[in-house]
Parts: sequence; structure tokens; C-alpha cells
Amino acid sequence: MSGKTCPPFRLADFANAASGILFLKPFAWNLMPFLQLLVKIVLLACVSAVPPTVDPIGRNPADNQWRSYGHDPGGKRFFPLAQINRENVVRLAVAWTYRTGEIALGNQDRAFECTPIVVDGVLYLSTPSSRVIALDAETGRERWVFDPQAGAGKRQFLQHRGVAFWESRDGRDRRILYGTFDGKLVALDAETGKLSRGFGKAGIVDLRQGVADRWPELQYAVTSPPAIYRDLAIVGSLVPENPGKGPSGVVRAFDVRSGRLVWKFNTIPQVGEPGAETWQTGSSEDRTGANVWSIVSIDTENGLALLPVGSAAYDFYGGDRQGNNLYANSLVALDAATGEIRWHFQAVHHDIWDYDLAAQPILVTLQREGRAVPAVVQLTKMGLVFVLNRLTGEPLFPIVEKPVPSSQVPGEAASATQPFPSKPQPLSRLSMTESDLSRVTPESERYCRDLFSRTKGRAVYSPLGVDLTLYLPGTLGGGNWSGGSFDPRTGYLYVNTNEVGAIGYMRRQPEGSPAPYRRASEWGEYARFWDPNRWSCSKPPWGLLHAINLTTGETAWKVPLGKVEELEARGVTGTGTLSLGGTIVTAGGLVFVAGTNDSRLRAFDSGTGRLLWETRLEASGHATPATYLGLRTGRQYVVIAAGGGGYFSKEMSDAVVAFALP
Repeated sequence: MSGKTCPPFRLADFANAASGILFLKPFAWNLMPFLQLLVKIVLLACVSAVPPTVDPIGRNPADNQWRSYGHDPGGKRFFPLAQINRENVVRLAVAWTYRTGEIALGNQDRAFECTPIVVDGVLYLSTPSSRVIALDAETGRERWVFDPQAGAGKRQFLQHRGVAFWESRDGRDRRILYGTFDGKLVALDAETGKLSRGFGKAGIVDLRQGVADRWPELQYAVTSPPAIYRDLAIVGSLVPENPGKGPSGVVRAFDVRSGRLVWKFNTIPQVGEPGAETWQTGSSEDRTGANVWSIVSIDTENGLALLPVGSAAYDFYGGDRQGNNLYANSLVALDAATGEIRWHFQAVHHDIWDYDLAAQPILVTLQREGRAVPAVVQLTKMGLVFVLNRLTGEPLFPIVEKPVPSSQVPGEAASATQPFPSKPQPLSRLSMTESDLSRVTPESERYCRDLFSRTKGRAVYSPLGVDLTLYLPGTLGGGNWSGGSFDPRTGYLYVNTNEVGAIGYMRRQPEGSPAPYRRASEWGEYARFWDPNRWSCSKPPWGLLHAINLTTGETAWKVPLGKVEELEARGVTGTGTLSLGGTIVTAGGLVFVAGTNDSRLRAFDSGTGRLLWETRLEASGHATPATYLGLRTGRQYVVIAAGGGGYFSKEMSDAVVAFALP
């Protein structure tokens, strides 16, 4: 009913008309209060037929937009409007499509992982070549493009997940901030796309200075949007996973007006700092990794920055960094204004599996013993879900340190225990026997059975040995950077996960190499436990969508996510598929998710997990969707970057597609 209005009339007009009808029946005057109430209801229904421009559920009109990567700074990805809902979602249709032109510029394989933000009717997105594009959010019409590689000879491409928005208190200064493939922090005028001249040097801060300039040949990049707290932009980085020595993973905060460094936090403690004792003497010096390449969450009310810290380099060998290695693989709470540490929780001790914390922490409020408790949810590649008090780091469900296998690699010293939450239950299988192997086709079964018979380990935290080792979930298993979404009305958390293990062994390296051992296999360094079709060797489903009741810690429902058309043609259904790209949830009772490698965008009933709608995309949407309300038309849109590429999808596109009701 977009664009339609009710006939202009007043309640008094209706009452007068009603009195003209009712004068013949004096007793009916007693019904007048009821009729007036009825008219009010009719008027409200009529007004609601036109999509609202002010959110009736959210606290302010900004809730109707998508102003941060996770909608709100705490990453709940909850949209408080219900214009698109369970009853009408089947009518969704393409409203507009915009093409970024990245393929024509030379992008051949980098996934288009951006989640756009939407502010006051303008949609801002980033591309694998670090371009930023502003579009009219209701038409897809291009407003401006900023290209940091304009005029360059050969372009470079790297996955990029989005940009951040900041505005001054008086609203006169509005900026887009983001990082680039070559380690620059850029501030743009949100209206024009021009560089903000008062920021850094002509609108740019060189992030390599002081942390990566000693290693000019090694990568230092930013692939996720900065976190904005008041007038600060808090920035992490992507650094090498090999060798072990290189650029620092330090997290820094910069003044959004001037680009001045305000504070920094050493994710690898220096001598004399708390946590330094968790590194064998000298092993932390010049150590790379332990970086925050994913999304930082901000608790605006309590002034906290929640950091999901990655693993220390080298990812698969820690003989030269013995100890628990704080603050690698830790959720770290900082004072957002000063960078001082408030608390930390290490999810993996001495990581040698590449189990970095890839997902944005989700800031939620839960009921405990009749009181509201501020909490944070950290999803992991292991399929474990940690729920902690946001102010103290104390677990809201007990966490137990359990024994895990020791390493047989010379010089390695795996941690004797690892933390496991009592609730929620693991979202992925943590061990495998022969009965858990896939049998989707005879050929796949033979291949997987033979491969399985050659492996050792076969469980979570099985260290890679000198013989072929299987551990699961693998580096793409469990919950990845896709993260999750949370409905504050129901307390449900929504997460998509993968079921695929990792295989490999540790190969002795020549004398003088950066590390004495390096992961290897006949399929490459990052080999997965899948068949030649890239179908997981685990018994299906290979992709799942979960709903978890965070009040109780119990699973509310889970369903397969995705399809393999070749197998469905053979009558094999319910397999699910692997995915990268997360969920959002709306007040309309819907969970939207793309991510899967079958080129689909789907909507599920948030209460039951029933699939309500799906549509085919030009290429897989390896990104998280966004949704927002159009300021002029009042229509709700759902937008997805459908670019394919990356780990799973050979098909490539450069399409940004928005859907709305007709």
C-alpha cells in the first residue's frame, strides 16, 4: 500500500454523520463513545497502511535505518519494523539492482562481503578494490564514488565488509570512515564523497606507521569497518598468518576529526604489562597475529569496546610461543574512551588450529533471577557459544576446562585443557567416527571413507601431527565471521554454521625457515575434509541455521540451510550447504540469510524455522544482508551484496540487489 493515503476526514465529521443516521433511534446514542473509539481504530489502521516514517517499535527514527554494520553498535542485527512479515514475505520482488563494476576492473575471485549501511536515505557500501560508493537507498541511483586506486596501473583486490558513519553532535559534520587494502584509514564527507581535509594528511591516516613500517613486504590491511565511539574510530587490522614475526596486531583509536592517535591497546602484552607472563620468554617480541580483523562492538551505555581477537602467528605451530598467549583468541573488554582493559576471556589457549575469534561480539540483555543482566555473546569456529556478563566477563552459563589431546610435534606444547560452556550445546559436531561419514553418493562415500581411514585425531582440538590429521570443526566450520543476530523480544539468537573438518600434517621445514614446522597436505596448506565436489565428508546437513533461547541456553530449533541442486536431482535432499555471510532478524518474525554457496537469499520464520521465501541471486551472497525503511516511499527494503567468489563459489557478480514488497 506504499504511496497510498486515507481520505482526509476528521473524527468530528464522522460523528456528525453518525448522528444523522442515529437520530431515528435515540437509544443508539449510547453507542456513540463506542463508535468514536471504532473510528479511531479505523484511522490508525488506515494510517498504518502507509508505511511509517517513524519507527513505532524502536526508540527513534534512526532505528528505521541501518547505521552500523550490525544495525546497532552492539551488533544485534535486529530491525524493529514489521512491514515485511510472515504473511507477505512471499511477495518480495527486486526493487533495484546496482552494479559496482568490480569485475570489469579485474576482480576475479575476491568475495563481495560488504554489508551496506543506510543513513538518512543514503546507502554506503565498499568493494573488494577498497572503493566506497554512495547510492540512493530507494532507487539504487549512484550519488558518488570514491576510488583510492584511481589512476593506478594494476589494481589490488581484497575482501571488504563495509564502512562506518559518524556525525557531529550538531549534525553539520558527517563522515564515512573506513580502512583499505593497503592499511590506510580514510575519512570522507558523507554528502560528497570528498576526502575530509582536516583528517590526517588530506583525509588519510597511514596505519602502517609505527606498527608495520619495519615489514614493508608483509601485508597490513583493514577489511572490516571501524567501530565508532563518540568522536573516536577504533580500528583493527588484517596481518600475516605466516611467518610468526611481523606487523603488530595492536588496536588503535583515532580522533574522527583530526586523525590524531588517542589510544592503543597491545593485543600481545609487552614486558611489564598484564598477560606478558603467558608468553615464553622473548616469544612475544615482534610477534604478529593476535589481531582484530573482524568487527568490534561498542557498549555505548557503559563505555565499553568489545574486541574479538584472532590467533597468534604462525597459526598452526606454537613451539616458538609456548604458553597460553594472551590476548590471542580472547574476547577483550576495553574502556572505549581510554583503551584500558576492563576484563578478558580467552576462548582458546595456545591456538594451533586457526580458531581465531572471527565473529562480532553480540551485546544483549538477558533475564537472570528476575533482573536484567547486560551480556555479550561470542560465537566461535569451534561451534561453541560463550555467554558472559558484559560488565565483568563472568560466564552466565558455567564454563569448564576439559582435557584435550597433546601434540606429538617436536617442540610443540599444546594446552592441556580448553574451555567448554555447559550451555548452549555445541552447534557443530566435535568428533567423528566412521558412522558420521557422508553417503550422499557411492563415489563420495568411497572417497571420504578412504580419506578418513588415513587420518588421526578426528576431534576438536586434535593437534595437527606429523601424520595426516583430521580435526573438526575446521577453519571454515562452526560459526565463522558470519556471526549471529538476536531478537530482544524473544531472547532468541540466530546463527548459521558449517559442518566441515580440516585435514593436514606438520611438515619439517629447512634449516633457517621462519618456523621449524608448517602445515601441509597434498591438497594445499588449508585443506578441508571434503570430496572432489567440495561436498563435506561429514554426514549432512552440511549447513545449519540455529535458533537458541539465550534465556535457557537451549536450542529452540535448527534446520538445514541451503541446497545442492545436483544432489536434489538425484533425490538427496536436506543436505544444506556451506555458507559465509550471516543472519538478520526483524520484528516481522523473519530471519533473512544469504551466505550459502547456492546463490539464494532466504527468509525463515523466526519462531519455527520454517522456510517462507527464497529467491535466486546472480551469484552467492557471501555477505550479511541489511534492511531499512525508505524515507520517501515508506517501503521496507532488504539489500544483499551478491558477488559470489571467495572460498565456495566460482560464479562471480558485482550486483547489489534490493528487494521490497510490490
